[in-house]
Amino acid sequence: MRILVLGGAGYIGSHTALELVKAGEEVIVVDNLVTGYRRAVPENATFYQGDIHDFAFLDTLFQKEQIDAVIHFAAYSLVGESVTNPLKYYDNNLCGTKVLLEAMVKHHVDKIVFSSTAATYGEPENIPILETDRTCPTNPYGETKLAMEKMFQWTANAHGLRYVSLRYFNACGADASGKIGEAHNPESHLIPLILQVPNGKRDAISIYGVDYDTDDGTCIRDYIHVTDLAQAHILAVHYLMNGGENNIFNLGNGVGYSVREVIDTARKVTGHPIPAVETPRRAGDPARLVASSEKARQVLGWKPEHASLEEIIASAWKWHKNHPNGYSD
Repeated sequence: MRILVLGGAGYIGSHTALELVKAGEEVIVVDNLVTGYRRAVPENATFYQGDIHDFAFLDTLFQKEQIDAVIHFAAYSLVGESVTNPLKYYDNNLCGTKVLLEAMVKHHVDKIVFSSTAATYGEPENIPILETDRTCPTNPYGETKLAMEKMFQWTANAHGLRYVSLRYFNACGADASGKIGEAHNPESHLIPLILQVPNGKRDAISIYGVDYDTDDGTCIRDYIHVTDLAQAHILAVHYLMNGGENNIFNLGNGVGYSVREVIDTARKVTGHPIPAVETPRRAGDPARLVASSEKARQVLGWKPEHASLEEIIASAWKWHKNHPNGYSD
């Protein structure tokens, strides 16, 4: 198959492109390199620097490359930034996807796997969260991702588009090779922030809120290894190629770890004391976010292979220890 990976120089996109190459697929990566890194793109993938807002670019691309399916990661994803600059998120995430879909419809490319998010649910009504639960985002990032899902649905009704939306929880870890990993600027994810302490980038890690209704008072999240996420995208492409219906799947381990548990595991993995500073809660942080991935397991045949928190953090540490400045090293 010839798979177009949009945003394939970013964190999850680059890991998915790598797993596709390993599986023997022909991979075409498109990225505007605003937040992605050229060095993260697999050597055996064809790379184009371009933007999904640019219809002429996409039009030429679809004419030149025979594409069987698209995997779409090309979106901004910082929750805090989306609150302070919502129009940036609507422009990139929604307007860019609209241009992409116009190009796909014109060139009769009818299969797309979409990188969505647990942020579409907002404050959860139930734990674990099911795909059928209420969607009520609490920030513009989640709102734009939910609107993108609905755009796929209406485009499917009108033009026969076939799509899978993958709503995932806390992506983390790095490829076993240690050659690619997580590199955000600014960094907002818990595990890389923790690992900045043993890397000498910060003195301590902040714990935002210690009075939640959880066993140790800190927030609980579902952490899923990035390589397991990548495999789910590949399974979703095969599902569509084999005639699967339009669908939405949660991706998580189904196990929640508290902030304190993550910090303690990082101490064990790195051998560093990692001082922690307790600070007040952040607005909008739910106490628990844990996914039910039973549907993905049953329908896609997906099973996380790197579910151990220790293994996840060890893979992340292998990357960050050798690349303390990300792809600048």
